Amino acid sequence: MRAIVVTDEAAGAAGMSLVERPEPAPAINDVVVEVHAAGWVASELEWPSTWVDRTNRDRTPSIPGHEVAGVVTRLGYGTTGLAVGQRVFGLADWHRDGALAELVAMEARNLAPLPDQVDFTVAASLPISGLTAWQGLFQHGRLTAGQRILAHGAAGAVGAMVTQLAAQAGAYVVGTGRGADRDKVLALGAQEFVDLEGSELESVGPVDLVFDVIGGAIQDRSMKLLRDGGTLVSIVGPVEAVPDRIRALDFVVEADRAELTEIVTRVADGRLRPNIGTVATLDGATATFTSDERSQGKTIVAVRPQ
Repeated sequence: MRAIVVTDEAAGAAGMSLVERPEPAPAINDVVVEVHAAGWVASELEWPSTWVDRTNRDRTPSIPGHEVAGVVTRLGYGTTGLAVGQRVFGLADWHRDGALAELVAMEARNLAPLPDQVDFTVAASLPISGLTAWQGLFQHGRLTAGQRILAHGAAGAVGAMVTQLAAQAGAYVVGTGRGADRDKVLALGAQEFVDLEGSELESVGPVDLVFDVIGGAIQDRSMKLLRDGGTLVSIVGPVEAVPDRIRALDFVVEADRAELTEIVTRVADGRLRPNIGTVATLDGATATFTSDERSQGKTIVAVRPQ
């Protein structure tokens, strides 16, 4: 099969290449998925799991890309809940080869059925962005109706999901971004918009939850806006110097079939709009990854263009 591999951590995206690799075999409780589309997160090249296994041994050449949408072609021993020929999407294990390939072997429990009305490109944009938003808001952030949330990067792939899900949960959403993002963020359901290129952040007033995708000085300024007992949820690493009066945490997103199903159901019925940026082919993916041009939405590789 054809696959994109990385071999040199120092080279970053410039060290990626499209090569021939052996087809994967399913382990116990695995399936093999014929990949139609895969999501790409540039920061994968900074994750230790891209380069080493769980015992810290080098595992290169490795195949990145952990968001997958495709069709089940083989079942491993003992696999239940999915069938050959079924359309699926989900999140591949961080320490195994990913979905920037024509085939991927992964645990069946990390996949959910994909409704016919949702195409593969859209489905591949959902696992990391959708699950990160869902788990950050409801599992870690404990968001409830009527609360005020400050959603950073509200026009980005994760932020767009955070904004929509929080608004649908009955929260009052203050979205942030660049000035050009204002109309987009308000259309996603935010009640207010803050231009982070200006000096509006401190005017927001008290909030119950901050969803941080930026870190640094913005994170420090945001903590000061939290009410006593409020929560800061970060996806950019550990939170430093946390005042006793608030909660602060970071987390790594996990695959969850029930949550994937809820997210894709909302996409299928129109309640959620994914934020897709660049769509590349497998042949053109490495050039896309190394390009200086960046789109705000999720980068998708159409392995088998529809």
